[in-house]
Parts: sequence; C-alpha cells; structure tokens
Amino acid sequence: MSIINIHKSNFQREVMNSDKPVLLDFWAPWCGPCRRVTPIIEEISNERSDIKVCKVNVDEEPELAGEFGIMSIPTLVTVKNGQVVGQTVGARPKNMILEMLQGGAENGTF
Repeated sequence: MSIINIHKSNFQREVMNSDKPVLLDFWAPWCGPCRRVTPIIEEISNERSDIKVCKVNVDEEPELAGEFGIMSIPTLVTVKNGQVVGQTVGARPKNMILEMLQGGAENGTF
C-alpha cells in the first residue's frame, strides 16, 4: 500500500473516516530524524495492508500540526475509528512503531 500525503482537503476522508487504523507521520523535509524514520515508515506501508500510512508535512500543513499539538518532529500518531490511540515523538525503531500500532503502549503513548 502506498503512503498518502495528508492535506486539510483530504484529512477527514483519509484519517478520521478511515475504516482501517491510520499511522500518521508528522515530518518536514529539513528534519534529519524524520529522514531516518522515512524508510521505516515506507517499509511498514509496504508490509501492512491492514493499516493506512499517511504523512503530514508540518511546513505545508501547520494547522493540522497545531490540531494535534505537534511540538517536535518526527511525531507518529495512530488513529483508530477517528480517535488518537497512540503517539510517540522522535525517531523510533520499527519494532516500537509496530507495538504502537498494536496498542502495546500504556495509555496510548510512549
């Protein structure tokens, strides 16, 4: 499955109304840690058809970043049934991202 770039115009449809859990990657092209996470996010997107993987460029979509309270990037957010169920800040290894997707984080955050 390919990664979907999220903008205000497709946010509601692709994220909030998704019938699959969504992994949202808040990033920016100038962010070194974001560039390190990108191959992991792409790998997960290619391996997992049961989730939707989306990216939000915080420079292009500051309002969406603000709605999610994004203060640092990369920030990964999981959304299920229109609700935020997990969030982690900073570059994380694949296994931690997969745990977050499975709800392995206490209280939905790392």
